[in-house]
Amino acid sequence: MSDGISVDAEDVVGVLTERIEARFDMDLEHLQAAVAAAPTANPDATDIVKWHGHLVAAQAVLNRAEDDLLTALETQPSEVDDPTMGLARRVNAAVATRDGRAIVVRWLLDPDALGKKDLAAERLARLRPRTGPAVQTSAPQRPPGTPAPVPASRAGGAVR
Repeated sequence: MSDGISVDAEDVVGVLTERIEARFDMDLEHLQAAVAAAPTANPDATDIVKWHGHLVAAQAVLNRAEDDLLTALETQPSEVDDPTMGLARRVNAAVATRDGRAIVVRWLLDPDALGKKDLAAERLARLRPRTGPAVQTSAPQRPPGTPAPVPASRAGGAVR
């Protein structure tokens, strides 16, 4: 991985957690609490906390898969059997998942990342949840004594 995270990094989650804490100038527990209390206050923080949670879960799956593979390898003779190869594939899939989630967290942390300042980013920003309706959703109040308008189809005249 680039951006200061080596391919051999033991603790990808730890490195990204430090970057999150530095960016928001608070520890992750406080950031998670702030996001839980006001999820719409800072959409960037909300996204980062969500994806960090996904990253932590993926790392836990990877740890279990690696432990299972090591246990299987300790009991293997010189030839690796099919179930053990299945465990190795599970480890590879878990690494890919963890790395993909790490890439998302890194992208979210980088304000100058590709796709954050172009037309696509503007379109995505429009998709963010709104705090209120975009257009008026109810009929305006009429002054007392003003009759409601009659649609042309009910006015009794022929529409040409």
